[in-house]
Amino acid sequence: MSAVKSALKAAKGALDAHQYESAIENANNALKEDPKNYHANVFLGLAFEKQNRPDDSEKSYRAATLLKGNDPLAWQGLFSLYEQQGARKLDEYHDAASQLAAIFVAIDDKTRCQTVVDKYTDFARKCGSRAQYRHSLEILLPGSELYDYLEGRILHPSYTYTKIAELLEQDEKEKINYEIGQRRTRLGAKIDQVTADVKKEVLQASDLETVYQCIVDWTEDDATRRLYEEKLLQHAYDTLVVLPSTMKDKKRDQVLRLAQGLVILKHPFALAWRLTLEWKDVDRIEELDPGLLREYIEFFREDGLAKVLQGYLDSEISPFHPDTAEDDEYDDARQKKPLPMSAEDRLILMTDGIEDSATSILALRIMGEYYLYLEEYESAVGTGRKAQRELAAISRASGLPLTNLFDAVSILLGTAMVHYQAPRHHPEATSLFEGVLTRRESNSAALIGIGLILEERGELEEAIGFLERALQHTPSLKVKAEAAWCKALNGDYRSGMAELEECLEQLGTGDSGTKTLKAQVLYRIGICLWNLDTSKLSRKDRNKAYARFISSLQADMNYAPAYTSLGIYYTDYARDRARARKCFQKAFELSSTEVVAAERLAQLFARSSEWDLVEVVAQRVVESGRLRPPPGSKKKGISWPFAALGVVQLNRQDYAKSVVSFQSALRTSPKDYYSWVGLGESYHNSGRYIAATRAFEQAQRLETELGPEVLGDTWFSKYMLANVERELGQFGAAIAGYKGVLALRAREYGVSIASLQTLIEAAWHDIELGFFGRAINSVQEALKTAEDIVMWRNDAFNLWKSIGDICSVYTCIQSYIAEFPLAALRGLLEHDADPEAYALLTELDQLDWATFESAIASDSSDAVLAQCIYAAILAQKKAISCCVNDVRARAVAWYNLGWTEYRGHVCLSADEKRGEPLRYLKSAVQCFKRAIELESGNSEFWNSLGIVTSPLNPQVAQHAFVRSLFINDKNARTWTNLGVFYLVEGDRQLASDAFTRAQSIDPEHSQAWLGQGLLAAQLGEPSEARNLFAHAFEIASASATQIRRSYACSILEHLLSSPDTSSSTTNLLQSVVALQQLSKQSGTELPYEHINVLLQERMGNHAVASEKLFAICSTLEAEYETSESAETLARFASAKADLSRSLLAEGKFDSAVENAETALDLSADDDALGMRQRTRLSAHISAGLSHHHLGSFDRSTEAFKGALEESQEDPDIICLLSQVLWAKGGENAREVASQQLFNCVERHPEHVPTILLLGSVSVLQDDQDTVDAVADDLRALRTRDDLPPQQEKQLVQLLSAIAVLYPGRTGQATARTSEATTAVMLRPPYSYGWSQLSGITNESHPAEMAILTAVREAPPRGALTAEDLSEVYAGTHRGEDAQRSIMFAPWKSSGWQALSQLL
Repeated sequence: MSAVKSALKAAKGALDAHQYESAIENANNALKEDPKNYHANVFLGLAFEKQNRPDDSEKSYRAATLLKGNDPLAWQGLFSLYEQQGARKLDEYHDAASQLAAIFVAIDDKTRCQTVVDKYTDFARKCGSRAQYRHSLEILLPGSELYDYLEGRILHPSYTYTKIAELLEQDEKEKINYEIGQRRTRLGAKIDQVTADVKKEVLQASDLETVYQCIVDWTEDDATRRLYEEKLLQHAYDTLVVLPSTMKDKKRDQVLRLAQGLVILKHPFALAWRLTLEWKDVDRIEELDPGLLREYIEFFREDGLAKVLQGYLDSEISPFHPDTAEDDEYDDARQKKPLPMSAEDRLILMTDGIEDSATSILALRIMGEYYLYLEEYESAVGTGRKAQRELAAISRASGLPLTNLFDAVSILLGTAMVHYQAPRHHPEATSLFEGVLTRRESNSAALIGIGLILEERGELEEAIGFLERALQHTPSLKVKAEAAWCKALNGDYRSGMAELEECLEQLGTGDSGTKTLKAQVLYRIGICLWNLDTSKLSRKDRNKAYARFISSLQADMNYAPAYTSLGIYYTDYARDRARARKCFQKAFELSSTEVVAAERLAQLFARSSEWDLVEVVAQRVVESGRLRPPPGSKKKGISWPFAALGVVQLNRQDYAKSVVSFQSALRTSPKDYYSWVGLGESYHNSGRYIAATRAFEQAQRLETELGPEVLGDTWFSKYMLANVERELGQFGAAIAGYKGVLALRAREYGVSIASLQTLIEAAWHDIELGFFGRAINSVQEALKTAEDIVMWRNDAFNLWKSIGDICSVYTCIQSYIAEFPLAALRGLLEHDADPEAYALLTELDQLDWATFESAIASDSSDAVLAQCIYAAILAQKKAISCCVNDVRARAVAWYNLGWTEYRGHVCLSADEKRGEPLRYLKSAVQCFKRAIELESGNSEFWNSLGIVTSPLNPQVAQHAFVRSLFINDKNARTWTNLGVFYLVEGDRQLASDAFTRAQSIDPEHSQAWLGQGLLAAQLGEPSEARNLFAHAFEIASASATQIRRSYACSILEHLLSSPDTSSSTTNLLQSVVALQQLSKQSGTELPYEHINVLLQERMGNHAVASEKLFAICSTLEAEYETSESAETLARFASAKADLSRSLLAEGKFDSAVENAETALDLSADDDALGMRQRTRLSAHISAGLSHHHLGSFDRSTEAFKGALEESQEDPDIICLLSQVLWAKGGENAREVASQQLFNCVERHPEHVPTILLLGSVSVLQDDQDTVDAVADDLRALRTRDDLPPQQEKQLVQLLSAIAVLYPGRTGQATARTSEATTAVMLRPPYSYGWSQLSGITNESHPAEMAILTAVREAPPRGALTAEDLSEVYAGTHRGEDAQRSIMFAPWKSSGWQALSQLL
């Protein structure tokens, strides 16, 4: 023991001397001697603490506390050690402080105990978290040992609880925000649901309500107590809202108890008062405590609900009266009560209040009832819907069923829907009332509501039943009057009137509501009187119905139906339209549901063309919602307001809206004839012609169904249907429609002009399609129509414009110019003639009536065309004089005259222009300038000016085109014209750009493709130009003459430049048709007639070619006799040569020789056109072949020799000469023929016809050496890719013949098969090899392959002829193929032979 004491003493001394290592050593020595020595552990812990070794120090202190737990020394060491470590050991610090404080309590040392507690709580506040600080404060709460011991020396419990509450509030708020932030980012999370889930989790686990209750219990300050009572209620309410419905009951009881406590204490906490007032499930507002309502107003004067309550309690509908209060405490308030508010101020106050309390079910309910009282049904419906939503939210939040409140809101909303936009909302209102009646069968309001709905539907028996049931439970004069009115409407006017008179006797002169009811009863009595005796005398009696209507207005000057009935009385019986209009206006001003008044008013406005007022009336009726009956109603819908809107919108040219309006009218009244007509007209004006056709057809079906006695005059629908058919291009049907209308209404100007214009449009359409005869028939009929119109109206612009168009049609189809009805046109122009009108622009075009008369007397060849042009110009001048007062029409008239003048410039010859070649062109320029002066924003006018000024002034023309494009840059025609302008001026790049732009705007604009073709031709790309011309021709109309010229020329140039190319029959046929149409349109243009002949010759139409060539030769001969021009002579010689060739093809050899010799004689001299060699060569060949066929071999030989000289020994001519010499016979001639061929082969070793002919001659002469040489050359030639199919076929046939005649060692069959298989191998896509192989082997596969390849070679993909295709089908030895062979070429014997072999 002495060693332990010594060690302890040494350790104590070392500690005092701050020698901590020595102290540790001595303390450890003491512990070695006595491991359970308390002071040694304390000294060791203190030494470790001083050396900043907290873990060792804590271990030593803990060991000491285990030895003596009630000794404060070791706990003080731990207390100090933990304090030094800050927040890291705060939880251990709490345990040490608690234990140390308990030791001081045990030893009754209050001072040191309080010091420990104060020091620990202050340290926890500074260094710990909110939870640790809250934990430190808990040791000071009532119920703990320290509180009982230190009471009076530590903080009051209310303060401690307050601090804990503040800490808990902060923790809850942070936790809620953190969890919401974390969970809202999850996939599919919704913020409302996330917030509710988080609040439910946090609030359910919260201790705040307990702390709040403790504060309320312990605090001595009333203000603090009320504050935390508010917080307790708010927290409990928030928790109630998020709890599931199964857990709400207990919490709801708590909330109501807390709220009612605050209300009893009259504490002004709004939530408590709101819950108390609004969670009461009362059927009627009068069941609420009026004192409570007035207290709420007193406490919360600026609250929205308070304003609503204040206005309600002061209103006429309030069931509460101030003098009914029994408590004396309200006496002073009554004495201070302000004067009653006016109705306007009350409504303003309540409206402001409802805006501030939009979630208050009580405020919404009160406002809904007040709106019903004011008959503001729209506002009542909106308020009722809000009340439904808020009530559902309250029911969900509280878990209360609130059945009475739901029923009350349903009745409020249903009652408003009965009257608002009736009957639109009646189905919904019926559903609401029926829902109430399922729970409360005797609810009077629901019974009345359903009764009124049934009355509106026309189900009067059922309505009477419901209203009488309501009367049994709630006697009411209003309901009784309504039931009586239902009886009257049901046809029992006497009974209904008697009951209404009973109601009238019981009515007094009370408030405004009573006055309105009295006015209604008087009006309905008047209606009963009106219908009891419908005679005119009775209705005119001012002592009957009229008197009741006047009395009704005396009772209530704002009762609208009485004004309507008075308006009908004044209109139909008193004949006072002024008073009637005022009555209808007043009725409609008072109520938009007065549909009859509105209809009569709209009719009055329409008669005076006040369309704006018609629209206002109709739109207001539409917005009233009374047009369409509810489902199941017996009443018919009202369609006239939609129809009236449609008419107004038609007049405003707002066709999209008018379509919608007429469609709405027809949904209500599907058999409304005039709505169908209006809908059709709207569709027509908006360009929807198919829909317009259907609408007018439906209108015409209704005409048949309803009859003229119902509809009256129905010609307009027929006229509009004809207009639609005209727009659709169905001109025949349109003209027939116009004729049908004119049969009903003769001399109807609009219809007559439409018929005239349609005939002319049909003519232009036929010209575009190439039906020129039909076009002439149309304008002839149009002329008759114009003659009829001019007899009774000759001052119409459209009439004279159409007459000018009739003349223009003849100028576009000049083949019919001889049929021009000059006498009829002269008669039209002479009718009521105005010399001044015809003298317009005479200084430029030198054309007036005298000029026209002189032209009529002329007998020149172009006289008829000139007369036609003059008549067209004079008609357009007359049109200008007919539209002096119409600027738009005058601009169009100048534009039309300009084009007519330009047509004269294009069509008339120089002789007809009388030495002034540009006079019509200059006149056209002046016309277009005047049109632009009148309407400068028209792009077409500028485009036209650019066209006519191009040959006169390129700068002006370019400006005009650019200006036109500035106004409308989407016009493909203008871009094309600009491209042509640049092309003429030599700027090819700009021309290409303009044509490309036109093609991009309108790919179907053929003129743009023509321009690109002309540009390609200038650039030396004939193939590209030909393709472009072909495309332009395919998409162009028949009126595009220049496209036809260019296309035909390109085809001919292609044939001449590629003589070995087999042109497609389709292309040739299209070219011929194009030139024939051109001939009919532009008269006889000899160059293009000649081209037509050449193409006809290519197609084998030799008779047609000969006929046309005879005509051409006659024309050229006459022209030469007049002009003696070398050019004409050369063309005449060329035509004679072509005629000789055509006659040769016909077999007219004598005539062919004659014409050939004439061509040779005429072309003996030099030719300025460079046609001499070609003409003479053609003539020599024609003569040679003709002489050959006539048997004159010597003359034939001489002719071919001349051809050789002209052609400089062309190999083809040598072949012809050799054939003639061979046919002549004789060794000498045949030797010469063979020699010619040998010489030709030497000079032209690649000329296939020469080699083929030489091979044939060699076979005939049995010259095997020559045959072998030729066969070798032919085998070499057959491998060439550029060999034409026809020559390839001839080559194969010759090689096959050689193989048969000179088979060699292999034999004939093998040699023939070898040649055929070689042909197939070298040319598998061609049919001749397969056909030959099929004929040799008699197998089916080669025959089928021959057909397959032949079909692919046939036009338009190839150039296989019908004869070749027929032979291929005949070679299969099948019946169906033999029939096809005959079908393709019935003149060929092969098909018939194949068929005969099979039969």
